[in-house]
Amino acid sequence: MKYDLSGRLVVGIASSALFDLTDCDAVFRERGEDAYRAYQEVHLKDVLAKGVAFPFVRRLLSLNDLAEPPDALVEVIILSRNDPDTGLRVMRSIEAHGLPISRAVFRQGRSPHRFMPALNMSLFLSANGADVRDAVADGMPAGHVLETARVDDEDDPELRIAFDFDGVLAGDASERIFQNAGLDAFRAHEVRNATTPHDPGPLREFLAGINRIQRREEDERRKNPGYQPRLRVSLVTARDAPAHERAVRSLKQWGLRVNDAFFLGGIDKAPVIGALDPHIFFDDQVSHLNGTAPATPSVHIPFGVVNATP
Repeated sequence: MKYDLSGRLVVGIASSALFDLTDCDAVFRERGEDAYRAYQEVHLKDVLAKGVAFPFVRRLLSLNDLAEPPDALVEVIILSRNDPDTGLRVMRSIEAHGLPISRAVFRQGRSPHRFMPALNMSLFLSANGADVRDAVADGMPAGHVLETARVDDEDDPELRIAFDFDGVLAGDASERIFQNAGLDAFRAHEVRNATTPHDPGPLREFLAGINRIQRREEDERRKNPGYQPRLRVSLVTARDAPAHERAVRSLKQWGLRVNDAFFLGGIDKAPVIGALDPHIFFDDQVSHLNGTAPATPSVHIPFGVVNATP
């Protein structure tokens, strides 16, 4: 029977983002592919430890309980540079951890991001920065998952997602004005164009998919007043007044929304993100993520002028 991905939130994830592959990667780098294949074969039955994006993926998939089986609101698909043989350990580890992930793409030594449109994906996460940059250069919505020391509270039922705005949800046209002409010119431009929506950024469609699930949660709460929504979305941006208005209006004109908005105007994001405690935070600027990543699962979106190669 044909399985239709349209209308679902589809996320692609590399094994490097889902699991801790530190030991495996060290074998590959130091001893080569043949040694890596042998290592994976020997350790086939050893379950891989949870990686940075594991808590996010587990919570996202748990939202499928809002749909009637066999329907699903969320589909997570493995996109891997491994070949099918070495990918066996990944699939066994997925089963051992009880994750409902059954679909995978294994492309020996090749980045699999070219298959994202065919699979209706609105996000690809990987711990391989080069793969992510290649995907973004090809116009794909991809993010580089950074290392973190955060220990997940598995009893916390919420899924909290935080987004930067420019270069993440929106394009970087306004950021280019800021970079080229400074803050005053940026603010003046945003005031003049307050009612003109921004061009979409890499993760606008991902937020649209998240909002669809939030609407399903609202339906559930109307039927069952005791239901507590689990998804919460926050905007955390360096914009402040008066430039905040165009961001708010753009979201509204796109038909999208967030639960919280932090317009920080240059205040360090790290303490705010620390207090917010999202399970994943997306930003296009490494300077911001250097502060958030130690305590928060953080994702670099290498998009736009701030990530242009000199």
